[in-house]
Amino acid sequence: MPTPSLASLPIRRLTLHDLTACADLSEDRGWPREEHKWGFLLTAGKGYGIDDPEGGLVAACVVTEYGSWERTNLGAIGMVLVAGRHARQGVGRRLMRHVVSLMGTTPLTLFATPFGRPLCEELGFKVTGRSEMLRGHFTSDGTESRVPTRPAVAEDLPLILQLDEEAFGTDRTPLITRLPSFADQLRVAEENGRIIGYTAAWPNMDTHVVGPLIARDTETAKALIASLAAHTHRPLRTDIDVRHEELLSWARARGLASVAVNAVMTYGITELPGDWRHRFAPLTVAAG
Repeated sequence: MPTPSLASLPIRRLTLHDLTACADLSEDRGWPREEHKWGFLLTAGKGYGIDDPEGGLVAACVVTEYGSWERTNLGAIGMVLVAGRHARQGVGRRLMRHVVSLMGTTPLTLFATPFGRPLCEELGFKVTGRSEMLRGHFTSDGTESRVPTRPAVAEDLPLILQLDEEAFGTDRTPLITRLPSFADQLRVAEENGRIIGYTAAWPNMDTHVVGPLIARDTETAKALIASLAAHTHRPLRTDIDVRHEELLSWARARGLASVAVNAVMTYGITELPGDWRHRFAPLTVAAG
């Protein structure tokens, strides 16, 4: 029986039953397996993939939707992967076109690597910003911000959701309410009993990823990162909006080295909603 052409293979929704296949696809492309993150994204978002007749997946991606129950205001595309044996055959383009078509008039965003950026531009995405990935063991010099921080409790969730919506410009309740079970740490910063920032640290292979990071100002963001670092022995990894130059310099001075710079791209809007001044780092570049 002849092997079906890639163009004829159907695109379908992925579920948690596809978790191992998604992790295998990551590994095939030289990425970490990231099963913890894949599981989170497949439940918080919608996965799409193409089955390989010989087993596994030809390609996969995830779309995370934000907004009210009645209307999606923004979609974030991530984890776009094509198996190495099927690379450069138009599979990624076909999958991306499918997702863009499904989302209709909903604005879209994604973080693009230098390798993936040309395809995104071909599809109509525009560069609207940049994000710098940092990684390393955080080293305190004893002069960290004195903004008080503490572990978050259940009663903090409504205010965390409010801060998040103000910073991101859209309701992300389905994503943020999963943080307590997904992250190893969820912390808030306070002033006079009022929450002025929050962040999380979630496990990814041998690191703890810092994100989301939402804060009133840079000093609050510094305090939150330092508080996470004080409660882990793992290296930290985070993706900071390059407009936050002071925070980037501070993090580099404390042992976090620049690993990569990714383009923040949008489709259907000229810039992301919300207030970037309070939006320091995404939960993950795969979901915003």
